[in-house]
Amino acid sequence: MSADTPIRLQPHEIALLRGGPRAAVTVAVLGLHLRGSVEAGRPGTMRTSEPVVADAVPGRTPLPLTPLESAVQASLGEPCGLRTLAKRPDVRLAVALMRIPLAKAGLLRYPLLGPTRAARRHVRALGALHTLPGDRRGLTDHDKLLAVALHGEAALRVLVPRFALRAGLVDRAEVVGGAFPPRSPRGRGTSGAGHSCGGGGGCGGGSD
Repeated sequence: MSADTPIRLQPHEIALLRGGPRAAVTVAVLGLHLRGSVEAGRPGTMRTSEPVVADAVPGRTPLPLTPLESAVQASLGEPCGLRTLAKRPDVRLAVALMRIPLAKAGLLRYPLLGPTRAARRHVRALGALHTLPGDRRGLTDHDKLLAVALHGEAALRVLVPRFALRAGLVDRAEVVGGAFPPRSPRGRGTSGAGHSCGGGGGCGGGSD
């Protein structure tokens, strides 16, 4: 299998092959966030929110929700973190159903349903073709989902740093970058560098 395989994979399917169920759920969460349907809740959690009306966003025509996105949205009626979300029954069922066509296509092997060598080669080829973006300018929502599917947390830190941090999709230390040790004297005057990422300009600029 090569990058021009006739099997057209969606970002959440690519994420499942690359990083497993939690990676697929992360892509689904991002897809809903980009639609305005999911936002960060209390630190490290996510919740549903009032979706953005498509007509209010010029040039954006959202695609129908995938079954995984629908399951994630329904499961976030009760806010939770990524680990808990990935274990909720409806989400686990949606992931299990995702695996069936991928296994039939020879991308997952029985009985453990891990990615086949051909699948891993294909994902690596896609990653080389679609390299990690340097910023989010000019990217469509699909481009962002594909970047996160292929590059995981590194793409989240570039594309949606504040949401990813607040929602617990990335580790706080990874976003802050360890610029100042927790008890560094330089922290005085910068009032909690660890918190500025979540609410201001210290973490990638612009709003997510």
